[in-house]
Amino acid sequence: MPNYAQGIFTPKNTEKYIGKHNPKYRSGWEFTFMQFCDNNKNIIRWASEPFMVPYIHPLTGKRANYIPDFFVVYTNKTGSTIAEVVEIKPKKQSLIESKVASAKDRAVVAINHAKWASAMAWCKSQGFVFR
Repeated sequence: MPNYAQGIFTPKNTEKYIGKHNPKYRSGWEFTFMQFCDNNKNIIRWASEPFMVPYIHPLTGKRANYIPDFFVVYTNKTGSTIAEVVEIKPKKQSLIESKVASAKDRAVVAINHAKWASAMAWCKSQGFVFR
Protein backbone atom coordinates (compact mmCIF):
# COMPACT_ATOMS: atom_id res chain seq x y z
CA MET A 1 0.00 0.00 0.00
CA PRO A 2 1.51 3.36 -0.99
CA ASN A 3 2.20 5.92 1.70
CA TYR A 4 0.67 8.77 -0.29
CA ALA A 5 -2.81 9.89 -1.29
CA GLN A 6 -4.26 8.29 -4.38
CA GLY A 7 -7.66 7.71 -5.84
CA ILE A 8 -10.15 8.68 -8.52
CA PHE A 9 -11.26 12.31 -8.72
CA THR A 10 -14.86 13.06 -9.70
CA PRO A 11 -15.12 16.51 -11.30
CA LYS A 12 -18.18 18.54 -10.29
CA ASN A 13 -17.89 20.81 -13.33
CA THR A 14 -17.79 18.05 -15.92
CA GLU A 15 -18.04 20.49 -18.84
CA LYS A 16 -14.53 21.74 -17.99
CA TYR A 17 -12.83 18.35 -17.75
CA ILE A 18 -11.32 16.97 -20.96
CA GLY A 19 -11.14 13.22 -20.69
CA LYS A 20 -13.08 10.03 -21.21
CA HIS A 21 -12.71 8.81 -17.63
CA ASN A 22 -12.48 10.44 -14.23
CA PRO A 23 -8.80 11.18 -13.54
CA LYS A 24 -6.60 9.34 -11.07
CA TYR A 25 -4.55 11.35 -8.60
CA ARG A 26 -1.29 9.94 -7.33
CA SER A 27 -0.58 12.46 -4.57
CA GLY A 28 -2.32 14.90 -2.29
CA TRP A 29 -0.81 17.69 -4.39
CA GLU A 30 -2.41 16.30 -7.55
CA PHE A 31 -5.75 15.94 -5.74
CA THR A 32 -5.56 19.57 -4.57
CA PHE A 33 -4.67 20.75 -8.08
CA MET A 34 -7.64 18.83 -9.53
CA GLN A 35 -9.95 20.52 -7.03
CA PHE A 36 -8.45 23.89 -7.96
CA CYS A 37 -8.98 23.26 -11.69
CA ASP A 38 -12.51 22.00 -11.16
CA ASN A 39 -13.57 24.93 -8.97
CA ASN A 40 -11.65 27.91 -10.34
CA LYS A 41 -13.88 30.14 -12.47
CA ASN A 42 -10.92 31.23 -14.63
CA ILE A 43 -10.12 27.67 -15.70
CA ILE A 44 -11.89 26.98 -18.99
CA ARG A 45 -10.71 23.40 -19.59
CA TRP A 46 -8.37 20.95 -17.94
CA ALA A 47 -7.14 17.40 -18.38
CA SER A 48 -5.10 14.91 -16.38
CA GLU A 49 -2.28 12.98 -18.07
CA PRO A 50 -3.45 14.33 -21.43
CA PHE A 51 -0.75 13.21 -23.89
CA MET A 52 2.70 11.70 -24.37
CA VAL A 53 5.85 13.64 -25.14
CA PRO A 54 8.82 11.64 -26.51
CA TYR A 55 12.21 12.15 -24.87
CA ILE A 56 15.60 10.47 -24.69
CA HIS A 57 16.19 8.72 -21.36
CA PRO A 58 19.47 10.16 -20.04
CA LEU A 59 20.63 6.92 -18.40
CA THR A 60 19.83 4.47 -21.21
CA GLY A 61 19.98 6.72 -24.27
CA LYS A 62 16.74 5.12 -25.48
CA ARG A 63 13.57 6.83 -26.64
CA ALA A 64 10.84 6.94 -24.02
CA ASN A 65 7.55 8.74 -23.48
CA TYR A 66 6.75 11.26 -20.79
CA ILE A 67 3.14 11.84 -19.74
CA PRO A 68 2.74 15.25 -18.06
CA ASP A 69 0.36 15.54 -15.12
CA PHE A 70 -2.01 18.22 -16.41
CA PHE A 71 -3.12 20.39 -19.29
CA VAL A 72 -4.94 23.58 -18.30
CA VAL A 73 -6.55 26.36 -20.35
CA TYR A 74 -7.43 29.47 -18.37
CA THR A 75 -8.16 33.16 -18.64
CA ASN A 76 -5.55 35.36 -16.95
CA LYS A 77 -5.98 38.75 -15.26
CA THR A 78 -5.80 40.64 -18.57
CA GLY A 79 -8.43 38.41 -20.21
CA SER A 80 -5.96 36.47 -22.36
CA THR A 81 -6.43 32.74 -22.77
CA ILE A 82 -3.38 30.73 -21.73
CA ALA A 83 -2.73 27.02 -22.29
CA GLU A 84 -0.28 25.36 -19.91
CA VAL A 85 1.12 21.91 -19.34
CA VAL A 86 1.72 21.45 -15.61
CA GLU A 87 3.90 18.89 -13.85
CA ILE A 88 3.62 18.49 -10.09
CA LYS A 89 6.68 17.13 -8.32
CA PRO A 90 8.24 17.54 -4.89
CA LYS A 91 11.40 19.64 -4.74
CA LYS A 92 13.47 16.50 -4.06
CA GLN A 93 12.59 15.21 -7.55
CA SER A 94 13.33 18.57 -9.19
CA LEU A 95 16.62 19.74 -7.67
CA ILE A 96 19.68 18.14 -6.14
CA GLU A 97 19.70 19.94 -2.83
CA SER A 98 22.92 18.65 -1.32
CA LYS A 99 26.24 17.06 -2.16
CA VAL A 100 25.14 13.96 -0.24
CA ALA A 101 22.10 13.21 -2.43
CA SER A 102 21.87 9.52 -3.21
CA ALA A 103 22.58 8.12 -6.67
CA LYS A 104 18.89 7.26 -6.94
CA ASP A 105 17.86 10.85 -6.12
CA ARG A 106 20.34 12.18 -8.68
CA ALA A 107 19.02 9.77 -11.32
CA VAL A 108 15.39 10.82 -10.69
CA VAL A 109 16.34 14.49 -11.08
CA ALA A 110 18.31 13.78 -14.28
CA ILE A 111 15.41 11.83 -15.80
CA ASN A 112 12.90 14.53 -14.84
CA HIS A 113 15.08 17.24 -16.36
CA ALA A 114 15.32 15.27 -19.64
CA LYS A 115 11.52 14.86 -19.67
CA TRP A 116 10.97 18.53 -18.95
CA ALA A 117 13.43 19.75 -21.59
CA SER A 118 11.54 17.74 -24.21
CA ALA A 119 8.20 18.93 -22.84
CA MET A 120 9.31 22.58 -22.98
CA ALA A 121 10.32 22.25 -26.63
CA TRP A 122 7.11 20.39 -27.51
CA CYS A 123 4.96 22.93 -25.66
CA LYS A 124 6.69 25.81 -27.42
CA SER A 125 5.91 24.19 -30.80
CA GLN A 126 2.23 23.93 -29.76
CA GLY A 127 1.95 27.46 -28.36
CA PHE A 128 1.66 26.14 -24.80
CA VAL A 129 3.57 27.06 -21.63
CA PHE A 130 5.29 24.34 -19.59
CA ARG A 131 5.29 24.72 -15.84
